[in-house]
Amino acid sequence: MKQEMQTPGDGLTIREMCESSGVSRASYYRSWRKQEPQQEQVALRDAIQRLALKDRHCGYRRIGRWLKREGWVVNHKRVLRLMREDNLLSIRRRRFVVTTDSVHPWRVYPNLARRMELSAINQLWVADITYIRLQQEFIYLAVILDVYSRRVVGWSISRQLDSSVAQQALEAALKERQPEAGLIHHSDRGVQYACGDYVKRLEAASITISMSRPGNPWDNAWAESFMKTLKVEEVDGRRYRNFDHAASMIGSFIEEMYNEQRLHSALDYLSPVEFEAEIAKVGLGVSISTKKEKRTKKERKVRKGRPIETATAVEIPRRWPSATSS
Repeated sequence: MKQEMQTPGDGLTIREMCESSGVSRASYYRSWRKQEPQQEQVALRDAIQRLALKDRHCGYRRIGRWLKREGWVVNHKRVLRLMREDNLLSIRRRRFVVTTDSVHPWRVYPNLARRMELSAINQLWVADITYIRLQQEFIYLAVILDVYSRRVVGWSISRQLDSSVAQQALEAALKERQPEAGLIHHSDRGVQYACGDYVKRLEAASITISMSRPGNPWDNAWAESFMKTLKVEEVDGRRYRNFDHAASMIGSFIEEMYNEQRLHSALDYLSPVEFEAEIAKVGLGVSISTKKEKRTKKERKVRKGRPIETATAVEIPRRWPSATSS
């Protein structure tokens, strides 16, 4: 009976399941619902997370419809509440629309990471936060990466999605790297990075603050890429027993696997630690640009070595074949 009640969309009402198992509804409401609601809540939030991240433009009403197709009995108000709590409200396609990332009283800084030429470590750090699902709760991981070497220089795990998890990752990064003045710290516009305590700590370390444009996750693509790697290569293949087990395994993946062993094509197939050691030994590093410009069709053909067909070169043979045959 317990397994049937946890399965969404099984077609049986609570009354029918209680009658078939010989349990009164009063016992069900007193016992089962006091002991097991968290698993149903976590499973529902995980389904919402999956659908919202699959399509960032999908609103709470459409996600509610998708949940009902999957068998969930949930109304749009609960979906909206859970999406707002997890900061999963959709990205609006209209321009100049205020998004949830900037709904706070703190200052928002301009994006300084779009057109940088990186030539060494500790010139550009990017920060981000992601969720990790356990059996009965969600935990949150904050990371800071050095864009030049792709190395995770600071990270922290917490049960609470507040500014403390971001500040702990920042303190770990500062202790590890001890950067000089001139470093740029780039993040999204979330309250964890815009709050007063976090900004004061950055300013005390002479770090310049940069934030993504509203509703544009591509501005922080380096951190997003790491989060995807973490989910695919570590989180999705494990069932963590509890918070301590998850923190231990994720920490081992970051420090021992990702930083020391995982090869990156952008680093000439070296790990971040090997790349930094190679740069320190040689003394000179390659220049990396953060500028992402879209090439024209003509520029793409030149890059690929293909002939460029202008309008005149195409039109003359079609209209006057004899002119080209002679």
